[in-house]
Amino acid sequence: MTEYLATGASPSTSGASPNSYRTVNPATGELVKVFATLSDEEADALLARADAAFSSWRSQPVARRVELFRTLADRLDANLDRIARQITIDMGKPLVQSKFEAQLGPAILRYYADHAEKLLADTEVALAGFSRVYTRREPIGVVLAVEPWNGPVYQAVRAIAPNLMVGNCVILKPAEIVAGTTLILDELFAEAGFPASVYQTALASREQISVFIADPRVRAVTLTGSDRAGVVIGEQAGRSIKPVVLELGGSDAFIVLDSADVAAAAGMGAVCRLALGGQVCVSPKRVIVTEKVADDFIRQYTEVFASQTIGDPLNPDTTLGPLSSIAAADGLQAQYQDAIDKGATVVLRGGRIEGDGAFFKPAVLTGITPDMRLYHEEAFGPIGLIFRVSDADAAIALANDTKYGLGGTVYGQDLDEARRVAQALDTGMVGINQYLGAPIEIPFGGTKASGVGRELGLSGMDAFSNVKTYAVA
Repeated sequence: MTEYLATGASPSTSGASPNSYRTVNPATGELVKVFATLSDEEADALLARADAAFSSWRSQPVARRVELFRTLADRLDANLDRIARQITIDMGKPLVQSKFEAQLGPAILRYYADHAEKLLADTEVALAGFSRVYTRREPIGVVLAVEPWNGPVYQAVRAIAPNLMVGNCVILKPAEIVAGTTLILDELFAEAGFPASVYQTALASREQISVFIADPRVRAVTLTGSDRAGVVIGEQAGRSIKPVVLELGGSDAFIVLDSADVAAAAGMGAVCRLALGGQVCVSPKRVIVTEKVADDFIRQYTEVFASQTIGDPLNPDTTLGPLSSIAAADGLQAQYQDAIDKGATVVLRGGRIEGDGAFFKPAVLTGITPDMRLYHEEAFGPIGLIFRVSDADAAIALANDTKYGLGGTVYGQDLDEARRVAQALDTGMVGINQYLGAPIEIPFGGTKASGVGRELGLSGMDAFSNVKTYAVA
């Protein structure tokens, strides 16, 4: 078994490609391992293997794919501790959260295994002049998946599972800091008995990804990342008229109305905001609370932020580990300081913690105004932003005053009002009196700069299927 989690002294980097993938432990700043980027010849050979594998994989019976999915899920379960530890070393989330993520991969695989027959069933309609008319989901070829660092197993399997089940092949480019985690998947695919090259991790450069997108052997592209990356990938795919799914940034509103259960809202909002150190696209980043309940809510919300145990993410007592990198922590500090310099009210003082790691003490701010970066930019870290408004209509207006439209949450015991607010939000998803997150069974995605297309559920299959109609006279 290949061991991607190095220990002891940092390895030498001499001779490494300037585009190398690197694991740097964000808790210590230690360089753990370097992975060389593919050469151009290796990248082309990898694509050729995927293209060749598609011709046979598309013909595999659904029952065989289901069998392989179940075996792979079992292999992921058997390696849960190893995978979780690697995730924590790669990107810094507390080990308990890494274990939770590691369990999501098998859950997604089993969902598609359990529902494949129903999801892939033909759909029939009556049409005059024909004895039978039906549509069928057929595979299109090789799908390129460009995936982020904050959920390296979850995000990868979320892209892989629906595409492989429908009969596509997948090339996955991971974020540079989580190559160690992603490469474990290649091992487990082989152990589960999948045909070679049906799924492959590609440690590719940005230039090679551009070549992949332009190559006719790649038929579709999915990206989870920033809206800046989405613009680049979407433009490149558009030149080749290729379908895309772009799951991009978010600045989700968490609305607390007059009738809300304040204790429940404060607890849920704070815990979900701090999950993964606040480094989640669908995190409830902007709390919008009506004046009637604002003081009570802010007190209880802030108590949760103040109670976090910051430290070594491998320590089971730690509730908040480092951010993903020194650069990420420094960038968040710049946003935080900008708000303070321009007059934001500090309810709980936090900020960058000096030292070798990428630690950031949770902070809570109110009085955020449009001249501050945090009003418009996504805050990818443990900063709670609280906006006080007069009523539900003001909450709707503020919630929609963003370029993003991923998800949202509305708390209110007056369900008629809560539903009215939820329906007025310009988002792809919304939870009422509960944080929704990203359940496997339902479409995941947003509006505006949060992206295009949907993942998970049946939508995850439809995104890159040829929905083909057969009409028999």
